[in-house]
Amino acid sequence: MLKGLAITPPILGRITIGKMVENNGKRLPQKDDQFTITSQLQTKEGWIRHPLDEQLRSAQEGKLRTIPIRLLFSDPDLNLRAEYALFDRQTARPLCVGDGEQCKRRTQDGMVSLDCPSPDGCPLAQGGACKPYGRLNVLIGDDDPLGSFIFRTTGFNSIRTLAARLAYFKAISGNRLACMPLELRLRGKSTRQSRGTAIYYVDITLREGWTLEATLAEAQRLDEFHHSTGFDQKALDKAAKAGFANGAFEDSAEDSADVVEEFYPDAPEHPPGRQDANAPVTLTDKLQAKSQQGKPEPSEPESTDQDAAPPVDHPPQTSSRQAKRA
Repeated sequence: MLKGLAITPPILGRITIGKMVENNGKRLPQKDDQFTITSQLQTKEGWIRHPLDEQLRSAQEGKLRTIPIRLLFSDPDLNLRAEYALFDRQTARPLCVGDGEQCKRRTQDGMVSLDCPSPDGCPLAQGGACKPYGRLNVLIGDDDPLGSFIFRTTGFNSIRTLAARLAYFKAISGNRLACMPLELRLRGKSTRQSRGTAIYYVDITLREGWTLEATLAEAQRLDEFHHSTGFDQKALDKAAKAGFANGAFEDSAEDSADVVEEFYPDAPEHPPGRQDANAPVTLTDKLQAKSQQGKPEPSEPESTDQDAAPPVDHPPQTSSRQAKRA
């Protein structure tokens, strides 16, 4: 196996709560109040919708706000990977990912491991350069038992809610998370920070019309069926864990440009701060300098919670090709 290449679940399509639009010659993310399921193909007009989108949308009077799903893995951390991520907007390459304690950072001398103070305490995170970034893989339909759809988000609300739901469902099902029939649901709320405007985030719930008891019974039935047919869920989880660990950064080079355009539109091309003759002039240079200095000095905290909201008069800061920051 090639070292340094993360082996990720096969992707059949994308789940988003927004889209990219042209505005004064620039491509900007626009939020939405519903899901869109797309294929992995795009034209000049945007991403081509997956056949499942119309199939599910027609049953919901045109507004796709719930999607029946199953999960690939019984380990919540394999279904949902969340981290703080810093991208270079010029090259679209991921440069640093961390969990608030430790980070992996790309420097001119190679990959290094450093302390991660989280965006609130890291000068490199100023100006929206670093923010939470989550990826959720789910199964839709029965055509491909190992092919998934990916939902990307940079919103605290979605990441926190999804992480909690996955942990709770795993606990109450007796580690049968991958056998539970569940539903991806779009929820809305207003906060003082949003000035009364609705913001949308993603949740995982029981399917409409299903009780908790019926869901757990179905999970147990499917788990027993898997055992009888030789389906080894533990081995699948183990293989997935090894695949993710095979690379420092999950997103491939070809995906990173789309991720940066959608989810980091406000990230600066260079780190904030005064530039002089002796100062680093590129983001990579600054990362290299910081890796040699030790812990960065704390900076003033800034809000990074940017879940999806309906279109507004000015260009929203969040994107949504893959999940609008949830």
